[in-house]
Amino acid sequence: MKKGIYTSGRERFMKEDELIVSKTNLKGIITYANSVFCKIADYTIDEVLNKPHNIVRHPMMPRAIFNLLWEKLSKEEEVFAYVLNCGKKGDHYWVFAHVTPSYTTDGVLQGYHSNRRKPSNSALKVIQPLYQALFDEENKKATEHESTQAGHAFLELILKEKGVTYEEFVLSI
Repeated sequence: MKKGIYTSGRERFMKEDELIVSKTNLKGIITYANSVFCKIADYTIDEVLNKPHNIVRHPMMPRAIFNLLWEKLSKEEEVFAYVLNCGKKGDHYWVFAHVTPSYTTDGVLQGYHSNRRKPSNSALKVIQPLYQALFDEENKKATEHESTQAGHAFLELILKEKGVTYEEFVLSI
């Protein structure tokens, strides 16, 4: 776990009909966040605007998943991913994210739009042990770069054994 980040051990849950929405610029700086985002993460809008989106990154979230996310976004592809987030007071919450590139009216990439829903309990029963295994594999390495590479390689091995891409995997559970 990252040093200096407090986690309370308490879990927060989204309601079935809630949708977290945020937008960022190309560097991941928040340019918009809806009230559900602020409520579940326990931040005010002023506390999140113009801040890096990783303000809500949980320290036990595998680096490999974010590496995959940024890899796909750099190709201007949409991404579906399960994400473990952490609010201001250290409470954690799971989301099923759909992140897409955002464009100006002239078709120029300007940032990213993310919608997050409550994940199903059955999906979390599959994702949580997978992410724990990825996190454990990453923690065997000394540097962030080595950690990310190790997690990515481990994830690729698991997906290869299943014969699916990460997206196919997450959409199937």
